Amino acid sequence: MVHADACAPRIAKDQLPKKAAKDDCLQREQLPEWFKQVRSIKNPVIATYLQMALLTGARREEIAGLRWTDIDFQWNTVRMHDKVDGERAIPLTPYVKALLKRLKVVNDTPPPKHRIINGKKIENDLSGWKPPQWVFASKTAKSGRLQEPRIQHTKACAVASIKGLTIHGLRRSFGTLAEWVECPVGIVAQIQGHKPSATAEKHYRVRPIDLLRMWHTKIEQWILNEAGIKPPMESDAPSLSRRSVAT
Repeated sequence: MVHADACAPRIAKDQLPKKAAKDDCLQREQLPEWFKQVRSIKNPVIATYLQMALLTGARREEIAGLRWTDIDFQWNTVRMHDKVDGERAIPLTPYVKALLKRLKVVNDTPPPKHRIINGKKIENDLSGWKPPQWVFASKTAKSGRLQEPRIQHTKACAVASIKGLTIHGLRRSFGTLAEWVECPVGIVAQIQGHKPSATAEKHYRVRPIDLLRMWHTKIEQWILNEAGIKPPMESDAPSLSRRSVAT
């Protein structure tokens, strides 16, 4: 009943309002309150996800789709599956590493042997249990991994009086905040997975992961310092409890 050309490209271009470029981005002075509210989220999966989104500048689905096999705690790297080159390696910075190690401990802990239902002690069947493959696992999502971190982030931003900040805005924030440490633009672009736009970047810049790590760590340290968070150690990561993991 509907004409296939009811809204042809030309009509859409002439009649529909143009999409305005989004510019939502965390400001330097907003970092303390943003971290305070995000770190207070009871669900450790979402709290970790949001902090990693800001501190890596990766795309929303790149982070949500991470498996534990993509995380190398020995050599401190993360393998991202991106839409440009298919895959890229980025540094695993100290604070993000601490967060992920805590989350892995939670994910690798099996459910209790017993549960209480209507006052009766019932034994759980753990014969088929195995740790989730997803870093940001979810018991309720059909895919088995986190699907919608936006709701909790919106609530946290509302409490922090930060308006209009989206999940993609965290990616934009990383690139913008990196300028405070005078990080080379090409370094930031490579960490974020932007396609090289200049001949020099495409053919004459081959940056080792160690070089990326040096700058990425500086960016993370500056952001945490501005947020009032003490220099990261693995033991300094926010405490994560088993009972709050369900998403």
